Amino acid sequence: MCETVRTVDGPRQRTLCYLGELNGTTEARWRKTIQVFNAQGEERQLALFPAGEALPGGDAGVVPIRLERTSWERPRQLGNVLLGLTLWRRLELDRFWAERLDRERAAIPWSTLAAVLAINRLCEPGSELAIARRWVARTALDDLLGFDERRVTKDRLYRCLDRLLAHKAALEHHLTDRYGALFGATFDVLLYDLTSTYFEGLGAAIPLARRGYSRDHRPDCKQVLIALVVTPEGFPLSYEVLAGNRQDHGTLLDMLGVVERKYGRARRVWIFDRGVVSEENLEALRARGMPYVVGTPRSHLKRVEAELLAGGWKRVRDEVRVKLAPVPGSGGETYVLCKSRGRQAKERAMRELACRRLEGGLTKLVALVAVGRVKDERIIQRRIGAALARHPSVARLYRVEVVRRSGRRQVVWQKRPDRWRRALLQEGTYLLRAHGMDGTEPERLWEMYVQLTEAEAAFRAFKSDLLVRPIWHQTGPRVEAHIMVAFLGYAQWVALKHTLRGSHSELSPGQALELLAMIQSGDLLLETVTGEILRLRRVSRPDAAQRQLLSELRMELPERLGADRQM
Repeated sequence: MCETVRTVDGPRQRTLCYLGELNGTTEARWRKTIQVFNAQGEERQLALFPAGEALPGGDAGVVPIRLERTSWERPRQLGNVLLGLTLWRRLELDRFWAERLDRERAAIPWSTLAAVLAINRLCEPGSELAIARRWVARTALDDLLGFDERRVTKDRLYRCLDRLLAHKAALEHHLTDRYGALFGATFDVLLYDLTSTYFEGLGAAIPLARRGYSRDHRPDCKQVLIALVVTPEGFPLSYEVLAGNRQDHGTLLDMLGVVERKYGRARRVWIFDRGVVSEENLEALRARGMPYVVGTPRSHLKRVEAELLAGGWKRVRDEVRVKLAPVPGSGGETYVLCKSRGRQAKERAMRELACRRLEGGLTKLVALVAVGRVKDERIIQRRIGAALARHPSVARLYRVEVVRRSGRRQVVWQKRPDRWRRALLQEGTYLLRAHGMDGTEPERLWEMYVQLTEAEAAFRAFKSDLLVRPIWHQTGPRVEAHIMVAFLGYAQWVALKHTLRGSHSELSPGQALELLAMIQSGDLLLETVTGEILRLRRVSRPDAAQRQLLSELRMELPERLGADRQM
């Protein structure tokens, strides 16, 4: 290796370093060689050199390339679907489904289609039609899983759905084992809650489709309920699809029976929100010796009003205090009174806003009646009722009457002092009750109860990240299979969440998927001097943030995908 320098005798070359003799072995290492296949499937090895440079002679495999004609074609998402496939394999779902579905021969193995459905639900949820027509072609799943994307059709995906549902119980057992092996998950404390998902269409052929209380604010649509049992860390143990018109508290004992049949009777602590249980349910739980922690309706605070003013509070967090509250005739239950400053500020702001609006409406009505714009007492009473109904949370705090003074009707309203004092006293407070938890400190009972937020996070992931709603299928088994695919997507989502948490990453599962989606595969087109095209399928180079995330997830990108082609 030399450089040119000026001397008194003219330009001269100065040796910088000696690289050795360029013999045949060294030259082969220096060349950029690739193996390509032609249209007939014949393999050929080529050595690529830029056009215009001196080429080694006597080698028919040496190909000059026009670098100015180089282009990038067919970019497809790779990073996010590779992450989904990695999670799928870590959960050993590839083996699980291959053992159960691939005994039947198919153009694409049914276990592969199950992976396509679940990875789509994790990365970019869509219908089977959208998967077949658009999504698969925009991803590198065909290269990763080794199938022809043109064979993925909506009908083939529908037939895959029909094969999944029979293995629901085995799937739940398999996932609980994998959660324990990968993350050390235990299932001695369980959270139970429900959500709903609605249908587009009549749902006439779906026995479980009914109209009921809609958490989706779609009372015009039929719906089904999804009952979910998860651990405090969000790992799902079991789920059931129930009729859409079931009352929440009417599902509890049935779900407990399902869990016992699947996993046997064990001493598990159950945690419920107050809307899920009734007094009959709690009595049945006590009779069966099942420990529980549950929230109570706000009306129960009347039983512990004296404790609100007494001492003995223990600080759990900066804004939360708890204490044991003795309740006469509690039947062996433990009551925990909780007070949150953050909740108090929120409830006070909501109450003050509702009061301002209600008082404004009543003031306007007083003025209208005073000037004679509204005279009929029945109309006045209806307007009072309407004003109170618009603000039910504070209506009980006011007394509103229609009186006669000086021969004229007047509307008179005033605050109820006793109810106002009680409302101010109860702001930010709530009451828990527990059974079978003797000796447990109130701080621990509170911590167990607030873990219900993990169940709520699971439902948010179901509805928002995995788009389990709305349902377009119009047959019962396909509806349940659709929810099962969402359950598979959630299995990957929660595994990703805890993998990120274990690596101390600050990213959420959605942010991680979005970041890796920018890693793409594509075809690099190289044109030779003879006009032939070499198609090389390559992977884009990740940036610093993507490399860090791949390291945290213990993932490696492939250097190339598929076979290089000569056209």
